[in-house]
Amino acid sequence: MHSFLKAVGFSKVTKREEMKEIILDVIKNYDEKNVVEDHLDGVFAQFCRFYGNDCGITVCGQYDDDNRFHVEYYYPFFRGTGITTQEQVTVERHADKDAFSAACDDLRIGVTLIFYLQNAAEYLQQREKGNILPGGQSLTLSGLAREGKILFPVEKDKEAVKAERELTKNRNHLIAAARNGDEEAMESLTMEDMDTYSMISQRIVTDDIFSIVDSYFMPYGIECDQYSIMGEILDFMTFKNIITGEEICQLTLDCNDMQFDVCINKNDLLGEPKIGRRFKGIIWLQGQLHY
Repeated sequence: MHSFLKAVGFSKVTKREEMKEIILDVIKNYDEKNVVEDHLDGVFAQFCRFYGNDCGITVCGQYDDDNRFHVEYYYPFFRGTGITTQEQVTVERHADKDAFSAACDDLRIGVTLIFYLQNAAEYLQQREKGNILPGGQSLTLSGLAREGKILFPVEKDKEAVKAERELTKNRNHLIAAARNGDEEAMESLTMEDMDTYSMISQRIVTDDIFSIVDSYFMPYGIECDQYSIMGEILDFMTFKNIITGEEICQLTLDCNDMQFDVCINKNDLLGEPKIGRRFKGIIWLQGQLHY
């Protein structure tokens, strides 16, 4: 059973027979179907069915010579809104199946973003046509949250926010220069990190850590596409899974100046979401490339 099924409203599905029924429902009553006919191993197909607002189950597999479909794998998905980044994306196939993970470097985050590719069939089609762009590509990121909490915001005045954005912009320029071998930029970043460490060491004695750090995006656990995040809630909405009736919450977050959407089961969310408050949780990062 997939550990993030509950994020799209299937928390009570615990038996394989129950999951088989959902998989059959996706194949018979799909909302989207993509087929790659000239795939190396045969005819690859991807079925998607929505069970809520932009979220549902994807089933992937192959047709044999007798036109019978064999399920290879399935996963819950959540489609985000807007364009998250346009950095260059590297895509690689999983070793055991026709699923793909992708990675991109976004200076706003400070780490290489590794995510699960949602539109595998479309990627295969575009790759066969030679439409994969060598430069930056439009990417929409989203996350399924296994658990989460709502935190109060950090009070800031407008001048402090403006100054912080300017500092972030300058730091991104320094990181870009450092990647190109600029030694002065490397030295400046080192000094900046030392100043930050000194400031945190002084404030941590009297202040709560979440009043010092108002946003973060960092890898979580062993799996490379799971992250621990905290970001400001820009917008939110709730809806119900059309089959189970479980309530799901969709949050639009600003995390390290990067905006993306997160989906979480209301039962796994501690606190009441409001615009301006913060969300802290663990997510499985997914992404959709646009061609």
